[in-house]
Amino acid sequence: MFSNNLTSIEGVEIFPIVALILFVLFFIVVVIKIIKMDKKVIKKMENIPLEDDDNDFTTKIELQNENK
Repeated sequence: MFSNNLTSIEGVEIFPIVALILFVLFFIVVVIKIIKMDKKVIKKMENIPLEDDDNDFTTKIELQNENK
């Protein structure tokens, strides 16, 4: 049903290529950002699940301040 509708659109074959390129670029940007991230911030983020919930709000603020 959908394939019949899509074949009637001119230039529809470019959409999967554009989607793949955007998908790959997004993950490349994420990997580069993670590689460049400060190791102290990564250590703090590793310990977040192990901390008390009372400290949750202050931990988020501390992480935001360290990223600036």
